[in-house]
Amino acid sequence: MKRQILTLAMLVMTCIAASAQTQYTREFTDSKFMEKAQKWVNNGCWRNGFCKASAHYTVNPGEFWFQYHKNKKQWKAMFKWLAKTDLTALPAGKHPIEGTTLVASIEDTTNGELDSRQCEMHREHIDFQYVVKGTERFGLVDHLSSIGPKDVYKPDVQHYWYDLSKARFFDSTPEQFFLFFPDDWHIAKVATEKADQNIRVVVIKLDYVR
Repeated sequence: MKRQILTLAMLVMTCIAASAQTQYTREFTDSKFMEKAQKWVNNGCWRNGFCKASAHYTVNPGEFWFQYHKNKKQWKAMFKWLAKTDLTALPAGKHPIEGTTLVASIEDTTNGELDSRQCEMHREHIDFQYVVKGTERFGLVDHLSSIGPKDVYKPDVQHYWYDLSKARFFDSTPEQFFLFFPDDWHIAKVATEKADQNIRVVVIKLDYVR
């Protein structure tokens, strides 16, 4: 029964996305694989000791599953580092993750008004974004109504014009982390309705394996 409900929910979501003519992430047509991937995300066998936060429900389970299994050494090292590190006490700045080429950026920063934030995507990397203090708002941008790339100001960053009415926004708190794959065009550090816009975030860019 649970499997039937999950399959039905996935089919409903697919139909809604199709009827609305929007696309926010990479689409997988194999519903059995997506069910398997979602169960894998939920059971947490990827955590490697990291229990401070769970994957936000917008994280693409198919992409997460594929990328983890293509590059286990990097993912395991990242989660191990996150598990053993006091992320609230660590000085702001860049911190290499032992045994890898990964670098964790600890940022003490503030959210800003939406019109001051750009929509971006990365071709060669995956953004791991985790708020350890405060609340950060993220936006996900519809591909079909967006125009781009606007420009390229770094080797792996491109910007898009987007239809605000079709953008989706989610708040990030210390209980959850986000993963933005190349097909997740996103906006970060958007102001919330809270009085305090100060945040501490951890950003780690993992390699995207094609």
